[in-house]
Amino acid sequence: MHDSIQKIISRNLNSIRDKIQQAACKAGRKPNDIRLVAVSKFHPMESIYAAFNDKQLIFGENRIQEAKKKFAPILSEQPDIKLHIIGPIQSNKLLDAVKIADTIETVDRLSILDPLEKAIQKTGRSPTLFIQINTGREPQKAGIFPEDADHFISLCRKRFGSSIQGVMGIPPVHEDPIPHFRKLTNLARKFGLNEISMGMSNDFETAITCGATYVRVGTGIFGTRPLNPKNNSFQ
Repeated sequence: MHDSIQKIISRNLNSIRDKIQQAACKAGRKPNDIRLVAVSKFHPMESIYAAFNDKQLIFGENRIQEAKKKFAPILSEQPDIKLHIIGPIQSNKLLDAVKIADTIETVDRLSILDPLEKAIQKTGRSPTLFIQINTGREPQKAGIFPEDADHFISLCRKRFGSSIQGVMGIPPVHEDPIPHFRKLTNLARKFGLNEISMGMSNDFETAITCGATYVRVGTGIFGTRPLNPKNNSFQ
């Protein structure tokens, strides 16, 4: 591993951790109540190991094939690492997702529930599950619309019980994120869900003030994604 990569990622991680601590204290919260998901999509193994060397244990991946290729060998060596799937999952990839993920943050539609249940039964693994809420009702984004969230969360809790532990969302890019973060927090509290995954590199401090328990940071840790998503080999 190049020393420069290790130094850059360690410096970035320390900066993000400092900002998490400051935002938590400002909001009257305990910094340890907020966990950092290092979003490693499209970044090489070298960068993941650099983050791990700096005691980062939670990573996020969007694509199941990429997650399998990168994390199957890492998880066999480093069982303390936790992998979150943070992108939409095709039904035919759910078995692979359940096999490798500790947390699936994107339970986002009715059609995913049957294959998810079958994958859990087949593998004997039951990852932690978050409900993805499309707070901005954006057609290009995955997630349950807010007006359907009550019914969907209730249904998921009946089927998956205590595995349903949180909500996840991504506010519209060109809108104030605060109302969207508050909507997620209110939904989590309404249903007694402990985990709220919201906030990314540009707005995670705001998300913390609104109640985030997980923040997902990629560029702020690893820098610009090195591969073009349309051309990378993990699709």
